[in-house]
Amino acid sequence: MGFREDLEALRPYLLRYASLQLRNRDAAEDAVQETLLAALAAEAGFAGRSNLRTWATGILKHKIVDAIRRAGRERPLEGEDTSDDFDALFDERGHWHEHPEPWADPDGALQQKEFLAALERCLEALPPRTARAFLLREHMGLETDEICKALGVTSTHCWVLLYRARMALRACLEKSWFGK
Repeated sequence: MGFREDLEALRPYLLRYASLQLRNRDAAEDAVQETLLAALAAEAGFAGRSNLRTWATGILKHKIVDAIRRAGRERPLEGEDTSDDFDALFDERGHWHEHPEPWADPDGALQQKEFLAALERCLEALPPRTARAFLLREHMGLETDEICKALGVTSTHCWVLLYRARMALRACLEKSWFGK
């Protein structure tokens, strides 16, 4: 296969990756399309020093951050719910109403595909900005200042989003995975 065919074969992987990050199928498809176009335009710059999938994913990460920045500047549509539904888990000071139970063996569970599916369902249940903050940090490895720029939040708010994401994911996984 040629460069163009190899790149097109990556589309399903790139779309899953972008969908997980952006939580919006249309935005994910746009980011992947922009990635493929950028990769085709930069074909001469791909010297094969890395895997094509790794190189394309690197381009996609930048497109995702751009998409998140654009979305942060746009106003929500009328009737769109922008509330953090999981705020009910916390009291007015931000403390848990009921603390999650400790996990028995998270390292072993991480190796199982079912766990990853449960984690993805839990991520989808998070409010969009909270999930984005978590994915930008834990999946894409961005630093706090990069996350703040992408989401248009202060560093304090970023840390709150990350904390709440971790705690909400923990609570969700306790119910849907570890509590089985």
